[in-house]
Amino acid sequence: MHSHNGLKTAALLGLLTGIILAVGYWLGGSAGLFIAVLVSLAMNGVSYFFSDKLALRSMRAQPVSEADFPQLYQMVRELSQQAGQPMPRLYVSPTMQPNAFATGRNPQHAAVAVTEGITRILDYRELRAVIGHELSHVYNRDILISSVAGALAGIITMLANLAWFLPIGGDDEDGPNPLALIMMLILGPMAATIIQLAISRSREFQADASGAQLTNDPLALASALKKIHMGVQQMPLPAEGQLASSAHLMIDNPLKGGGLASLFSTHPPMEERVRRLEAMAASSGPIQYMR
Repeated sequence: MHSHNGLKTAALLGLLTGIILAVGYWLGGSAGLFIAVLVSLAMNGVSYFFSDKLALRSMRAQPVSEADFPQLYQMVRELSQQAGQPMPRLYVSPTMQPNAFATGRNPQHAAVAVTEGITRILDYRELRAVIGHELSHVYNRDILISSVAGALAGIITMLANLAWFLPIGGDDEDGPNPLALIMMLILGPMAATIIQLAISRSREFQADASGAQLTNDPLALASALKKIHMGVQQMPLPAEGQLASSAHLMIDNPLKGGGLASLFSTHPPMEERVRRLEAMAASSGPIQYMR
């Protein structure tokens, strides 16, 4: 199952890159293709090095010491040692909505953040299970993959928006067919969004499974997810600025959802996540980290 998810993620990232190159070629031939490649590399570089800072800033998360949150430090240290990985930096956000996220391009440059709200509603086992989920995102390289997917999707949308203001085609017989171009400029960003969501949902299921294995407590994570989801629905955050672009990192979508918006959610349905964890608790099966 996990190897299948890894191949699926690689294929979807490749498809996103292919869409960028196609849009670039249609907009400017070989020159457009070259520009698209440069933009793609630049955006991925920014995501690689700065995604952690942007996510932490969006939630106003502040670094905390072991003296501030000894129990949290104990959980993270224990699970990190158990996984044979370095201790990540710890942050706490003053947000009262219960949520948590991990960020950073690899285990050596990782950060785990929890909101003040989540520390108030979860018991020790549940919070430990949430930490296991977030650490699994780090060990599975999910943050890097999601950041790259987000950057690639953003490039496609940017190229499409730019194309509306460029004199493309015109009297040049070799230029793209206007109708085909319009279709691509509409369908390109839509396809990019759908692919990005598919990647995000796949990695969320995977972090649930490998996090439950790390803590050896899938029912605690299932219980935590139920509480978190209820709290998020009661206190949704505004979909604006950096928070909107960082929402996919959270353990549950912090933004107001429901209706048509749920079709474009970065997270799989909570009921399905809980069901899978409860099934995992009922049958012990080997689960391995996906690199």
